[in-house]
Amino acid sequence: MSTNNLFSPFNLKSLNLKNRIVMAPMTRSFSPNGVPTDDVAAYYQKRAEGEVGLILSEGTVIDRKSSSNDANVPHFYGDLALNGWKKVIDEVHAAGGKMGPQIWHMGIMDNHHSGWVPPVPFEGPSGLNRPDFRNGIAMSEKDIENTILAFGKAAADAKRLGFDTIEIHGAHGYLIDQFFRAETNVREDVYGGKTLPERNRFAIEVIKEIRKQVGNDFAVIMRFSQFKPSDYNYKLAKNPQELEAWLTPLVDAGVDIIHASQRRFWEPEFEDSDLNFAGWAKKVTGAPTITVGSVGLSGDFFGAFAGESSEPTSLEELNRRFDRGDFDLVAVGRPLLSDPNWVSKIKAGKTDELKGFSKEALGQLVLE
Repeated sequence: MSTNNLFSPFNLKSLNLKNRIVMAPMTRSFSPNGVPTDDVAAYYQKRAEGEVGLILSEGTVIDRKSSSNDANVPHFYGDLALNGWKKVIDEVHAAGGKMGPQIWHMGIMDNHHSGWVPPVPFEGPSGLNRPDFRNGIAMSEKDIENTILAFGKAAADAKRLGFDTIEIHGAHGYLIDQFFRAETNVREDVYGGKTLPERNRFAIEVIKEIRKQVGNDFAVIMRFSQFKPSDYNYKLAKNPQELEAWLTPLVDAGVDIIHASQRRFWEPEFEDSDLNFAGWAKKVTGAPTITVGSVGLSGDFFGAFAGESSEPTSLEELNRRFDRGDFDLVAVGRPLLSDPNWVSKIKAGKTDELKGFSKEALGQLVLE
């Protein structure tokens, strides 16, 4: 099995990558009071040393008092947190890597199992996290305006600190995704609407503000998902036409690369085609895409939280789809969480040295 094409360079605006492999964002919760530690910097540096093409950080929350439900998720605001991220990017660059933070607002959330809650109520389009589950307040238009500005400030800080790109988290049932979804966005103002393109408005304004802050030459990635953590079979766009109507305005607003999240990359997105989510997103928008979902391992990430272990699997199907041009970049999660040298082992053909994954890896920052 040849993986040569995965090790070809990729260049777009501020991104100049030595290969097509991306470290997927994975929440780690090792940043006490939102401040990334020296261990967090070492964790990312090790992945850069292991030849990851692009590192996308764990989700980092913007400057809104209820943007997080976890005291140990890193912030991307405030001097202490930003100084921590400055050390991260400097160490990644010293190791020859490229990196962008994933900037995030969780929206309406379940309370964290630790018992910690933010100082003000969770906020979202309508106070709903999912149908019939209300655990926060509906945002006023002023709240929305300030949140858009906070996204822009985080992006500007990322560029100022020296990051190579940023990713906007618009997936997995968090704030931006709550605006996309009809069941969680029942607003009757300009940020609501009966159709998905109407409910795009909040995301479009976030993207435009970010683009205003970082300029036209800085690469902006945005992550999307059809599925929701409470409903793996959910689809915002039920066919290619709806997908085009959803994603194209977001690309037009300033998204350079679509990160198309799904649980298993080999599963078709719609009937009558084997194209996956990233394949269809590229086809309908023309934008470069990142595929993700159980690359290199059996099982999926959600199973890992339930205690399921996974074993290394072949990359043959991934290569077939990549060589066909379905997507441009490949995001890898759990293999890199448990093995910082996964990419260099793949490159060297040392597949017999690849590690499996167990839930124990979630409880530490693996450095070797």
